[in-house]
Amino acid sequence: MSKTCADMAALREVVSLYERLSAEWTKKPPKLDKCGDLLSKLKVGLTHLMFLPTSSSQASPQELLIARDVLEIGAQWSIAMKDIASFERYMAQLKCYYLDYWDQLPVSAYEYQLLGLNLLFLLSQNRLAEFHTELELLPPDQIQSNIYIRHPLSLEQYLIEGSYNKIFLAKGNVPAESYDFFIDILLDTIRDEIAACMEKAYEKMSLNEAARMLNLPNVKALKEYAAKRKWIIMSDNYCFFSTNQKSSEDNTLPSSELAAQTIEYARELEMIV
Repeated sequence: MSKTCADMAALREVVSLYERLSAEWTKKPPKLDKCGDLLSKLKVGLTHLMFLPTSSSQASPQELLIARDVLEIGAQWSIAMKDIASFERYMAQLKCYYLDYWDQLPVSAYEYQLLGLNLLFLLSQNRLAEFHTELELLPPDQIQSNIYIRHPLSLEQYLIEGSYNKIFLAKGNVPAESYDFFIDILLDTIRDEIAACMEKAYEKMSLNEAARMLNLPNVKALKEYAAKRKWIIMSDNYCFFSTNQKSSEDNTLPSSELAAQTIEYARELEMIV
């Protein structure tokens, strides 16, 4: 009997913390530090109960629902905090509720938004094998029609095609604001790849042309990016690619071919914009 009383007390504490977390998270804007503190307490509180996916005990739908809601807020909070490791941990737990308890719980309004966000996370980290593994777990009809799933799937196709211009344009067409975080990471990676190509193909380039090729908004942004790559800004409004080192291995792909590829990319981007 004492064990049952202890369980009930633990459940009441978790419910109280959950209600406080939910109330704070729905504020605009929420206090992220307060949400983080409540999530930490709930993490401890949930381990004292028996309705986590690791438990062999039978849980009620209400208990499962509370745990799922907490984890969903935790995943979204992680994005707001730009904490990739935390997001990955929350999603690892959440998928148990989405995939293993689908017949015991109502569909969450955030389920496919977060599953799509997880796909985008894997794409931004270049974890393509895991991306496809996660995709195979989803219902075929959702893969074809759900906007949250279609978005990362389209981006993956653009990457395969080398259609970087379409990925840059996708920045302004995300299905949810939270997607911007991983989109920015993906765009930074692509921008670095284009910059590396420019370094091999040219000795110098005008600032305006470099900004356009890298899809940067203005020359100021280009100068900030150039500083990170240790490019030299010259007085004639050209940047000199100081990291341009041509080894014998580099010469296996002629610079003229690289230049043609980069110029073609710039033309495609200009036509679409």
